Amino acid sequence: MNNLINYENALGHYYKTLALNSLPISSLDFYSQSFENICMIENDMKSISQLAAQNNWKLNSTSIDKHLRDQDHIIVVTNLKLQIVFATKNIWKMNRYRPTEIIGKKPKIFQGNNTCRISLEYISNSIKNNKPFEATIVNYRKDGEPYNCWIKGEPVYNVNGKVVNFIAFEKEVA
Repeated sequence: MNNLINYENALGHYYKTLALNSLPISSLDFYSQSFENICMIENDMKSISQLAAQNNWKLNSTSIDKHLRDQDHIIVVTNLKLQIVFATKNIWKMNRYRPTEIIGKKPKIFQGNNTCRISLEYISNSIKNNKPFEATIVNYRKDGEPYNCWIKGEPVYNVNGKVVNFIAFEKEVA
């Protein structure tokens, strides 16, 4: 029982360092799943903040933080050549790819036979014209299994008003 008290104290100390509105019931979190998720989100936020600083993003990081914490979205960032430069670690839950496997590749890696070409054309035109878009398309997991993916994408501008990246908030939907 003494180990649980130490565990609770350690978690309590760690949670105080985070910007959280609620906490999981730690004593019931024997497998540390909530703790691991919080750590994963914090690490992703640090990585996104570094990417934002490198590219002088004008984008509000509070918006990104909200998507990660409140809505459990996957975030994918591409460069202007549409190569993936960042993906949140929770992408594994949606499509079984690890971020390290897709960095440098294009989002086409997730598409397949049943991906709607009209939706892809809409997304492509939006990107070419630096316009935000929202669509639901059929994507494919690493093992080839299809899933419906809601995507909300937008260009990311730097402080000088130049598009430097594209960001997509994604979520598996029924």
